[in-house]
Amino acid sequence: MLLSNSPQAVVHHAHAEHMNLEKWFAIYVRPHFERAVEECLRGKGYDAFSPFYKTTRKRSGRTKILDSPLFPGYVFCYFNPHQRLPVLTTPGIVNVLGSGNVPEPVNLSEIRSLRTVADSGRHVQPWPFLKEGHKIRIEAGPLSGTEGTLLRLKNEFKLVVSITLLQRAMAVEIDQELVRPLF
Repeated sequence: MLLSNSPQAVVHHAHAEHMNLEKWFAIYVRPHFERAVEECLRGKGYDAFSPFYKTTRKRSGRTKILDSPLFPGYVFCYFNPHQRLPVLTTPGIVNVLGSGNVPEPVNLSEIRSLRTVADSGRHVQPWPFLKEGHKIRIEAGPLSGTEGTLLRLKNEFKLVVSITLLQRAMAVEIDQELVRPLF
């Protein structure tokens, strides 16, 4: 048992505070540097990701399949904002999003939903940011537990997952039967 004024307790308490300060942040990066920044941050020991999707481009009569970032110019990273110098000195990083000089964390539920959709293996695509609409949760299948906004486009239903801080979103096709409204 650690006494509250013992040196071990102070170190333990400081470590616990340090762990609680770590949050997800959106980092603005130079154009086309998403993968390089993500790999460099991971090399430094940070949890970082920038989701990509498949897109087709036609040039000179040829069709090419490309990996494109879902959120061009952004990488998400989990770190302590009070110890952000190692993050900021990563080549390709412009800044951490926030107000003035204070980084603003991304909502953890948005990060979880984004990762679940990006890792689902389903076709995803960028989508215009939506502020209004029905909030839903997927109840079964590979996207189970994911929350977002329900959208109907022609005869398809899509789940739109938004990152409020970036005012950007992505959409994935879903089965309406697997959806439950959130209140």
